[in-house]
Amino acid sequence: MLLIKPWEEVFKNRTRFDEMQQEFLRDEKYKDDEDLDKKLLSFKKKYMEFDLNQQGELDMMGLKKMMENLGAAKTHLEVKKLIYEVTGGKNDAITYRDFVTMMLGKRSAVMKFIMLFEGKNEVTCPKPKGPPPKRDISSLP
Repeated sequence: MLLIKPWEEVFKNRTRFDEMQQEFLRDEKYKDDEDLDKKLLSFKKKYMEFDLNQQGELDMMGLKKMMENLGAAKTHLEVKKLIYEVTGGKNDAITYRDFVTMMLGKRSAVMKFIMLFEGKNEVTCPKPKGPPPKRDISSLP
């Protein structure tokens, strides 16, 4: 039986991530994305941070920890639903390819929505400054 040392597994995963990043950079579908290389580096860093078992997959506990870190704690059932939505029900964990596809994709995924609006994935959204404008009854929905 061949034993793989943890650092060898990390190196192997990092190499696989780099290869996938090159695929995304060459993909015609994403050629119009601004700062694609910076986004991919940011996604890789976040993904590796929460790949707790270093198997190259974001399992339920890793995703749960990521959501808690974002300040949006989820129950096990909610995390399972997120994984199901991202993988299309094919897997019990989110692969790096699924993660990047979701983050770069046009469709709105729950996790992408949370990460963007929490401002935690280094994608900056300008926040309004000062007090909110005064409203009256007629301006309410």
